[in-house]
Amino acid sequence: MLKVGVLDDYQGVFNQIIDIEKFKGKYEFKIFNEPFSSENEAIVALENLDVLFIMRERTPITKSLITALPNLKYIMTSGMRNHAIDLKTAKKNKILVCGTEINPNPAAEVTWALILGLLRNIKQELDNMFQGYWQTTLGYELKGKLLGLIGLGKIGTQVAKVAKAFGMEVCAWSENLDLSHANKIGVLPMSKEDLLKTADIISIHLVFGDRYKNLITKKEFELMKKSSFLINTSRGQIINEDDLIEALKEEKIAGVGLDVYDKEPLPQDHKLRFLPNALLLPHIGFVTAENYSKFYLQMIENLEGCLDNKPLRLLS
Repeated sequence: MLKVGVLDDYQGVFNQIIDIEKFKGKYEFKIFNEPFSSENEAIVALENLDVLFIMRERTPITKSLITALPNLKYIMTSGMRNHAIDLKTAKKNKILVCGTEINPNPAAEVTWALILGLLRNIKQELDNMFQGYWQTTLGYELKGKLLGLIGLGKIGTQVAKVAKAFGMEVCAWSENLDLSHANKIGVLPMSKEDLLKTADIISIHLVFGDRYKNLITKKEFELMKKSSFLINTSRGQIINEDDLIEALKEEKIAGVGLDVYDKEPLPQDHKLRFLPNALLLPHIGFVTAENYSKFYLQMIENLEGCLDNKPLRLLS
């Protein structure tokens, strides 16, 4: 009987989606609802497992972790990309790694939750309502504002279409921007520098890689308008966190909306938690019932395929 570890099931939904009784006698599931405090803790907890079901980029599946798990044969990850898995080491150790489909629309939806939350001071007004106050802030309208998109892939495109519905102008930059696609959806191509200088709201939608690490630093914050808002639902490492905190403290920008961070879960004493011009979400961009159902059902499907020597959605 294969021993399967379900990692980082923070919401405790694996049991709700997968009928464990159906696989009794075939798989023994061990479910982890909390993140590991260290890699050593992870090694001790996982050392006897044959299979890992993981949520992408929560628990890092490093070379040292893989090497320390002698029984590991299969890794199933949510999504078709996971920079937290050492695929080279997995392949060297003859471990099959498979991914799943993922819906792009939830991340675009959360992007707009952050934008609207910032511009209409939703957090402050909610807090004030519970304290008995009424209409304590002034918000900003979206119509006529310029939205600058850093990245115009599937998610960036959805964000752009919603912006148009709000009556906004939209510009975009990335190193591989598809100019014909931008023109087709009415998005103005712009240099990175010009976008940072002119956009009222800047939203990041890049596929993370080394070339985009620390893309936004102190230099970029100096270019941005003091009235501008920055949104990141992509990857935390794209923005230099120390420079962001400094920019917020010194009010070099009006505010930031974040769903991603350098370290996740975000430490309780992290400085970002105490800044009034930071609207923070706990990386829920992909956390939907529809996505989780797709993840876990396809992980089971992938594992069944591997056992039948017909692996699906192979990453390595």
